[in-house]
Amino acid sequence: MKIQLTLITLFTSLYFNNVYAVSDDAYACNKAYEKGDLNAAAQLATKALNASKNDRDALMCQGRTYSAQGNLTSALAAFKSAEKLANDAFDRTIVALVTGHAYKNASQYEQALASYQQSLKQAAIAKSKAFERVSHIGIGNVYFETKQYASALESYLTAHKLDANDNERAESYEKIALSYHLMEQHDKALEYQLKAYFMFDKSGTPDQYAHSSIELGRYYAATKDYRGAENTLNKIIKFANEQGGSYYEAQGYYVLAQVKAAAGDTQSAKNLIEKARAIAKSTNDQDLDEEITKETNGLIK
Repeated sequence: MKIQLTLITLFTSLYFNNVYAVSDDAYACNKAYEKGDLNAAAQLATKALNASKNDRDALMCQGRTYSAQGNLTSALAAFKSAEKLANDAFDRTIVALVTGHAYKNASQYEQALASYQQSLKQAAIAKSKAFERVSHIGIGNVYFETKQYASALESYLTAHKLDANDNERAESYEKIALSYHLMEQHDKALEYQLKAYFMFDKSGTPDQYAHSSIELGRYYAATKDYRGAENTLNKIIKFANEQGGSYYEAQGYYVLAQVKAAAGDTQSAKNLIEKARAIAKSTNDQDLDEEITKETNGLIK
């Protein structure tokens, strides 16, 4: 039940699936890319481009695939070719957006910001509020990754003004909450995470609801409302167990362990960590086991 995709990836995937992909091979390329089958995506992009070197959709998918494989130079070359085939500002918005993603993935943050600013400019020309929003989120994500949380918060708040539905509002609330949390403004973080939680409870996926619950538990604890944290975390542990969401069940246990330790109940914290580790072991999830170690290191003295 882990959330695997960022909001931007989800949004652009919807665009490619419903509007951008025209040729069968380009469509299949994007499907393979979304599933994480990069070898298949690369082969399908090549097949499409062998049939037509001006298949813009295939060039875009090829560029995204190169980026995911860590080949920034080839990704940028594919996007540059796609840009030459752009018909209007809307097409240029998409090219600039995925170019920004590629630069960000390669940790070239100044170039990523410039590309996102270009996508924002083109989205305004195209009168696409939806992609203006996504561009602001891209800018915020760059600031967030470079630990410029105040600037990230400003971008997320701007994006929030362009939210078009409850799911988008919930996504924005969560990003805003995390920014406040990392700025140690925990009351504000709790305020926005509560909004996210209720939105996801109403209209989100099980993953989104579970993730928002875990974060809400964290923020309750940060404000020293340990009862609120325990109630929230126990609820999501039960939900995850019933839904077969082992990852979030384990995460709930180790975050609850953090709460118990903060409240001085070290024995309960130890027991909860053991429960989380038992899940990681039973599911053979090495990444989860490492996450538990990182999050609980030094918790029990």
